[in-house]
Amino acid sequence: MGQSEHISSPATESHLGACHPSHQVLFEPVQIGPVVAPNRFYQVPHASGMTETNPRVRAAFRETKAEGGWGVVSTGAVSIHPSSDDSPLPFARLWNDADIASHALSTEAIHRHGSLAAVELWHGGAAVMNRTSRLPPLSPSGISWAATHVGFMGQLRPKKMTGADIDEVLHWQRLATRRALDAGFDILYVYAGMGYLGYEFLLPEYNHRDDGYGGSLENRVRFVREMLEVTRDEAGSRAAVALRISLEELRGKVSDHYESEAHGVVDLLSDVPDLWDVKMDSSPTDCGASRFRPEGAHEPIIDFVKRMTDRPVVGVGRFTSPDTMVSQIRRGVLDLIGGARASIADPFLPTKIREGNSDAIRECIGCNICIASWHDGVPVRCTQNATAGEEWRRGWHPEKFAKTASPESVLIVGGGPAGLEAALVAAKQGFEVTIAEQTDEWGGRVQAETQLPGLATWRRVRDYRVWALSQMGNVSMYTNSELDADAALSLGTDHIAIATGARWSKRLYSALEIPSEPLDLPQLFTPEDVFTGAVSGDRVLVFDYDNYYLGGVIAEHLATLGKQTHYATPAGHASAWTFMTNELPFVYQALSRSGVNLHTTTNLMRFDGTHAQLQNLFNAEPIELNVDAIVIVGHREPRDALYQSLISSAEGAAHPSISLVGDALAPGAIVHAVYSGHSFARGLVETETIYLRDEPVVPAKPLRVFPQ
Repeated sequence: MGQSEHISSPATESHLGACHPSHQVLFEPVQIGPVVAPNRFYQVPHASGMTETNPRVRAAFRETKAEGGWGVVSTGAVSIHPSSDDSPLPFARLWNDADIASHALSTEAIHRHGSLAAVELWHGGAAVMNRTSRLPPLSPSGISWAATHVGFMGQLRPKKMTGADIDEVLHWQRLATRRALDAGFDILYVYAGMGYLGYEFLLPEYNHRDDGYGGSLENRVRFVREMLEVTRDEAGSRAAVALRISLEELRGKVSDHYESEAHGVVDLLSDVPDLWDVKMDSSPTDCGASRFRPEGAHEPIIDFVKRMTDRPVVGVGRFTSPDTMVSQIRRGVLDLIGGARASIADPFLPTKIREGNSDAIRECIGCNICIASWHDGVPVRCTQNATAGEEWRRGWHPEKFAKTASPESVLIVGGGPAGLEAALVAAKQGFEVTIAEQTDEWGGRVQAETQLPGLATWRRVRDYRVWALSQMGNVSMYTNSELDADAALSLGTDHIAIATGARWSKRLYSALEIPSEPLDLPQLFTPEDVFTGAVSGDRVLVFDYDNYYLGGVIAEHLATLGKQTHYATPAGHASAWTFMTNELPFVYQALSRSGVNLHTTTNLMRFDGTHAQLQNLFNAEPIELNVDAIVIVGHREPRDALYQSLISSAEGAAHPSISLVGDALAPGAIVHAVYSGHSFARGLVETETIYLRDEPVVPAKPLRVFPQ
């Protein structure tokens, strides 16, 4: 084997230092109306994919963040009435008293750790389709949201709200407030952002009213003011009232009396809420992926709010660096550090900072797989934190691991994301771990892909795990170590995990929407050739039916090298699945800046070395491109030869357990590889269970959806 990187020092968990003096400001309490946040770490409202169907999954997910030190832990959107029905996308409800008990599970769990529980009371207005309730959506002036993606399209248009409709919404907010208080929430939200009802009243594009709720900025603010007032009137001194507001569009609007309409709204409402929660207008800009948005990207839009109100302000920016957080506080940008994605990637981020262990933070990579889970309608998942969403279902804790009862050993072959995660979890469970990588670099596909434009932050997947493994005394790490079956078995370990990844194939795409026969031509390349710089030719076609980020990034990369680059895909958009991760608009902008020529709904049929024959997927219209190289980004095949050899070598004799993990088991995104490695290692100790099935909390007999 190659050179060992065995580190024999004790694990850092037992040598935690005190909080760095410059970070102590983050642990100061903050008064929010009648309640006090124990520190400045505030898990802002974010979707979890856990509705009333999964109340225990939801409670455990939120509780883990409170246990990890987040002083405030919030729900995602909680609908106040069936006229705000986002199904089949996941959302929570407080439509009647039957919903109280499921939310109480979360508040009780959050309170166990001394944190405050916040609820994002929400009416979606014209931005919801009410597919299940079948009620007309509500809009200030009947203006609908004309979504460009089929998942958000609907043919039921909103009704123009009457004065009676406004009064009803205020009444629904009051009833939802009452139920939220009964459920135990400490902070109650009014939501005026992201295209939802309060936001629609604020923006003149939505609000064409000529009564006291439309026209001037003072009138357009009235609905939001009344929602805040009715919430406060019902809450009294039992809970704080927060306003969540999007300011991007408003800041770009000229005002006769203020620097912008955003300044005007904050001035007019400055002392009405107990807390300002400030954000962007659309999901791609609000939750910008790291490929296109740096840490703290919101600041240029929201930096004025604290100057115009004496109420505390919370905002987000994918904050992972404690120094950046402190800077936000010291410079008067924010009072509370909001975290959504960062709190998913590492629920114990605050505790690690408090204990002087910031190096151990599992930093968010900004891949937005968590957001894709909401689009998919499933409980949240995370590339960095395989335990997200599995706290109750599988009993997985991000920082606590069952210990092996016997001194067994594990060999991990492959140092990519699956292998590194498997090694780390196995080591934390007390196994003697050896991990071998055939190249001279750890990271596998992560190390290769993060050389490409915009993906450098994703290297945190590798860096965190390599660092954590290097701190452990029961891990030996070897690079430049290519093992065959005999060598692997000769080490005498009790368990072997094969994490050798997958390779990209040169298969074409069939009209049946599956990979078809491969092409075998000299000027046909795969992503591996891109990583090694082996793609020759000045005119290149990237043919992508993988549909996630890689095909688009490769096209951008080749164009920046000066190659005339075409991108073709059978899908309707370039890198079509990046819609799920909020990246699609920025993918198009990046490809446009790079001069890449796009061909969507287009299939590659033939290539003769100088000409590529393509055709439209639907009408078979032919397209011919003059190119001298093609990169196919489509189908991957597991590298499982070592596994097959081990199985054959071990037949008929006592042998270690042998497992495939990660892409070598089933190719997927990095999140799937990490999850696979984690699941394998947990399974070395814990009883094998797919997952627990949650059940809704239901009353003894059915209740009407919304009693008046």
